Amino acid sequence: MSAQINGNYLEKYATSYAELVCDQFFSTRQFITGQEIIQLTPSAQVNFFIIKRLFELWQEELGKLKSSPYFDYRDIAVHEALTQFMNVLSRRIKVERRHLEGMLQDAVQEAIRVATDPVSFYQLELEKAPAGKINEYLKENKKYFKWNEKLITPLIDKAGIVQELESYQQAIASNFQSLGGSLDAPKELLATLNATLLFDLELYLGIEVEAGTEIEEQEEVFEEQETSAVVESNDDFYEAPEPEIDESEEEEVVTPPVELVVSNVPSGKGLDAAHLKAVFATETYKGMKGILGELAESLALNQRFMFTKELFDGNADLLRHALKSVDELATFEEAVELINSRFVFELGWDIESEEVREFMQQVYRKFVR
Repeated sequence: MSAQINGNYLEKYATSYAELVCDQFFSTRQFITGQEIIQLTPSAQVNFFIIKRLFELWQEELGKLKSSPYFDYRDIAVHEALTQFMNVLSRRIKVERRHLEGMLQDAVQEAIRVATDPVSFYQLELEKAPAGKINEYLKENKKYFKWNEKLITPLIDKAGIVQELESYQQAIASNFQSLGGSLDAPKELLATLNATLLFDLELYLGIEVEAGTEIEEQEEVFEEQETSAVVESNDDFYEAPEPEIDESEEEEVVTPPVELVVSNVPSGKGLDAAHLKAVFATETYKGMKGILGELAESLALNQRFMFTKELFDGNADLLRHALKSVDELATFEEAVELINSRFVFELGWDIESEEVREFMQQVYRKFVR
């Protein structure tokens, strides 16, 4: 018996999985869009790892652009223009099969690693962060992690952690020890892959694989699976099971979002336009100077998905309706009143959450001049 991870099996499985998915999707299409990537497979984690890779590629291209010695990329106007440009590009993702298939292979392998060895995965992931900016890296990338993310989310804005890689890596290991049985079992997470192509967890972990027969067994597994595999229609591919948020972890965050609450709404606590304006007016975050075009057309892909999931009960049509309704209003005050009356109480928003804060920032940008 071997306890060694079977890397050959993992690579072959990911290749076969990506081929099956791409054969199905690209049989009638030449390109895939960002929204289609989010719904590409039954595994939300696989889909979001593809989106994460696209974001990383954009960052690499932006880095090359900024390396030019002839232009001042620190200028605020240039910075805001680049931010707007990135938002536009995020809504115009267009990927051919020859590029997507490799990213899908990598995404499948990463998903399997985060399911089976989350400590090592996240410890290695943090090595990608710029020196001294691990907290910022986690904030920027937390939306891409759907499996075992409880190992890292409590570390964001956590006082007492030095901005050093080793400190964060030790904290991840400690979180794993404390969370232990509350994390989802690998088999449960990887079940979303089986709808497309059966994944043999024991073979991957090297259990009961005799020396000299490993390659032969792999070939037999994939021959059987590829012969019998039936790829479901794309409409049936999407599901995004989300782990419950541990409220005790949320309470450990030392630097909470700026409070957005006042008690002047008849039906309870709601958002207050004057307070929001005072908060946002003092901020200098990128792009705050206003949005070009309609709010309904200005959200980045990641924002659209986050708002749909966290604020609008997973109903994309409800988000579109909300954005369209806000676009028809004349003032920020009217928008806040509408959001309070139609969504805050009806949908049970936590108005101190980061998602509500970011949503209201976008609404504020719609009206600020």
